[in-house]
Amino acid sequence: MAYKLGITSMSLGRCYAGHSFIAKLDAAYKHGYQGIELFYEDLAEVAEHLFSEPPTLSGPSESAQMAAARHILSLCRTRNISIICLQPFSHYDGLLNRSEHSRRISQLHFWIDLAHELNTDMIQVPANFLPAEFVTTDLELIVSDLCEVADIGLAANPPVRFAYESLCWSTHVDTWELCWEVVRRVDRPNFGMCLDSFNIAGRIFADPTVASGKMVDAERAVHQSMARLVEQVDVNKVFYVQVVDAERLSEPLLPDHLFYSAEQPARMSWSRNCRLFYGEKDRGAYLPIKEIASAFFHGIGFKGWVSLELFNRRMADTGAEVPEELARRGAISWAKLQKDMRLKVVDKAVSMDRAFTASL
Repeated sequence: MAYKLGITSMSLGRCYAGHSFIAKLDAAYKHGYQGIELFYEDLAEVAEHLFSEPPTLSGPSESAQMAAARHILSLCRTRNISIICLQPFSHYDGLLNRSEHSRRISQLHFWIDLAHELNTDMIQVPANFLPAEFVTTDLELIVSDLCEVADIGLAANPPVRFAYESLCWSTHVDTWELCWEVVRRVDRPNFGMCLDSFNIAGRIFADPTVASGKMVDAERAVHQSMARLVEQVDVNKVFYVQVVDAERLSEPLLPDHLFYSAEQPARMSWSRNCRLFYGEKDRGAYLPIKEIASAFFHGIGFKGWVSLELFNRRMADTGAEVPEELARRGAISWAKLQKDMRLKVVDKAVSMDRAFTASL
């Protein structure tokens, strides 16, 4: 399996800003993307606008969502675009409220049904980032919760994989090392990780709350972390990677900053507003993404889906040009990443590998 370009669907414009799924899909097709990570809000938006069933208090009905999934798959197949995964199945692992845990497990069964309709074999699970009072510090409970998810996925027909991802603002599992420890302990064939260049650098290199935008001794921390990653991580457990950069702020992200939110960790606010595509130095990109990407592609030898998961304030602008602009910028960054990393890319007509499902 060689390298294939993907992007998260909401990265081409938020649906609440008026950017339709079809407009985003057409922009992705035009600029050569081979797959999308389907963001759940886009599926819900399609369900709400294309199907006549009245929504429930929690959103579109399950039948409307299933119909939307079939419609989305048809749209993607027409454009020869694969659905890499459905994401994010968030706020699940380590919940102290076990009744809420049971409710999320019920939702998971439905997400697996959605994944089947979408013809994807993967659901992405970000490490929990609810406030600390709602999430355990007990790694054993987190692992147990994720074993439960993996076992449910294995029992599905066809089986479903889960890509666990540490976020740089996750409540406890906020580094790739902790994410890898969880994956290692879960020890299921359908449970792996998503390595995200932004979330790695955002935790050990960047600090948006200080004038320099950097942690103390940031460069050394990245060198040492990438050496450990290359030494420790089994590439077979890396289900896909995400490669983007972020903007150095002109002023620290403190309470008087435009992006400050008292309800969010600073790194989360920075992430939601300031991610950039790889190589966008002219827009303020400053993270050591080239070094991190080299560890992905050459250190552990990853091949497969490379997704450009952008979050940026531009996505919420209402101009009709937004999906096209973002798709074009991402394609330019992908060309630069290929050149810098010396990547061999498959032809767009190649479909997604189903070897995992066939092996179970």
